[in-house]
Amino acid sequence: MLQVGIVGLPNVGKSTLFTALTKKQVDCANFPFCTIEPNVGVVEVPDTRLQVLSDMSGSEKIIPTAIEFVDIAGLVAGAHKGEGLGNKFLANIRETDMIAHVVRSFEGDVTHVDGSVDPVRDAEVIELELMMADLATIDKRLGAVERRAEATKDALLVQQVSGLKKFKTSLEAGKLAIHVELTEEEGRALKDLQLLTTKPMMYIVNVSEDDAVDPNWKSPLGDALAIPVSVKIESELATMEKEDAQEFMAELGIKESGLDRVIKKAYETLDLITYFTSGVMETRAWTVKEGSTAPQAAGVIHTDFEQGFIRAETIAYDDFVELGGEKGAKEAGKFRLEGKEYIVKDGDVLHFRFAN
Repeated sequence: MLQVGIVGLPNVGKSTLFTALTKKQVDCANFPFCTIEPNVGVVEVPDTRLQVLSDMSGSEKIIPTAIEFVDIAGLVAGAHKGEGLGNKFLANIRETDMIAHVVRSFEGDVTHVDGSVDPVRDAEVIELELMMADLATIDKRLGAVERRAEATKDALLVQQVSGLKKFKTSLEAGKLAIHVELTEEEGRALKDLQLLTTKPMMYIVNVSEDDAVDPNWKSPLGDALAIPVSVKIESELATMEKEDAQEFMAELGIKESGLDRVIKKAYETLDLITYFTSGVMETRAWTVKEGSTAPQAAGVIHTDFEQGFIRAETIAYDDFVELGGEKGAKEAGKFRLEGKEYIVKDGDVLHFRFAN
């Protein structure tokens, strides 16, 4: 299960946001090999298609797909040098697939750690810490690899040196490593290099209640991927029953909770798509990377499915719904048998044939 690490300076609303998120935690028993610690929440990815498919199939239960959010230890300036909980902070980020950086953009009763509210400054503090940590990683590796490359002229080492120097130049110029363009050879040579700033990053801007309902809200962070969320509103929603929460959002003029938008955007940013299996027993959503083949998608259910893959019975979601399910799709010629080269599409309703 892919992980999103929530980071932020003290008193920006990070922990409160995480607490609200974990109110959406799904039943972990449905996800194999899922060991949950106190600072990890397995959160449902909202998808209205599940209920539609379940109703059509008369399913006994619905199992959504999910994503893990990790509440990472707090940060202070100098974390890359071990200040505060710096070493733990950086180690925890390294294990995640994506970073969600919480910044605060309104004055409130809680005093900001730096004495004033400035989301741009806060973003720069954490980005600087991540870049400095990456520079330390690169400098440590570059020195050793460069000496060996000069001595042996080994092609792989030469490509490593070239790629490391590109990363170093970018970081020293104040640019995240994710923006560096490596050649195919350099990428292969450095495939095990886990830099913090090569991870996708999104910003969760903790806004006032007024800004949360303002359709013309503009991010203070420019072109960076940023989602406005009122942590106060989300905390209230998290304590309500579903119907009461929907009423409360309607009163505020909110169509979708901020947390649902965060979850969906994290899912999209990680290039994930959903396919479905649907029957009387259950309707279930499954997560795969965009571009996955049918055997790879089958392997998400069980490795035996991938190894013994024969065919995928495939119906597009829209066709399944419009034509009244599998029977109608077959009659209309929308039921397909796809082979090993088929690239799974978001919303596909699949059934796999495999050899034992």
